[in-house]
Amino acid sequence: MAEKFVIASNNAHKIDEFKRILSPLDIDVISAKEAGVDFSDVEETGLTFAENAKIKALYAFEKSGLPSIADDSGLCVDALDGRPGIYSARYGGENSTDDEKIHLLLSELKDVEKDRRTAHFNCSICCVFAENDVLELEGKCEGFIGFEKKGENGFGYDPIFFLPNGKAFAELKAEEKDIYSHRGNALRKFYTLLKERTDL
Repeated sequence: MAEKFVIASNNAHKIDEFKRILSPLDIDVISAKEAGVDFSDVEETGLTFAENAKIKALYAFEKSGLPSIADDSGLCVDALDGRPGIYSARYGGENSTDDEKIHLLLSELKDVEKDRRTAHFNCSICCVFAENDVLELEGKCEGFIGFEKKGENGFGYDPIFFLPNGKAFAELKAEEKDIYSHRGNALRKFYTLLKERTDL
């Protein structure tokens, strides 16, 4: 019988990425909502991606009693001193749409030349197996910010984040994005560490 892990998120895109990469380990990934966890009270007060991931994972574990995984991810743009960073999801306001966030970011970079538009996506993952059994790791993906949106896939900043090969995340199919992405890199590390645990 598959072991249940709660993903401390209700973001369908994130949950799909976790499912694709962790399903070979016979892990049944369920959303916070499916686990009956209400995230309306959670305050992401951390100053780093890692701190926020841990806050969410601990909260989900305490509420569900199941192993809980959280990630905190964001886009860090060098020319903007690392912004939007941990505020990526709330950039431009709590209820701003993806298009509004992208428009704001591009407007802030309007006078920045291509060779100075370097950026990276960061993903911190925390998994709480038990009260004193916590696993933390990170994944990154280097690239640059384009001048306009490209592609129809993905979500968030994917249409303006370009890999060194010139392809935007939003131009990639989901499985192809997993190969390069910050979350894909972090989840592969997580997969390896989980496999080691199950093989013991």
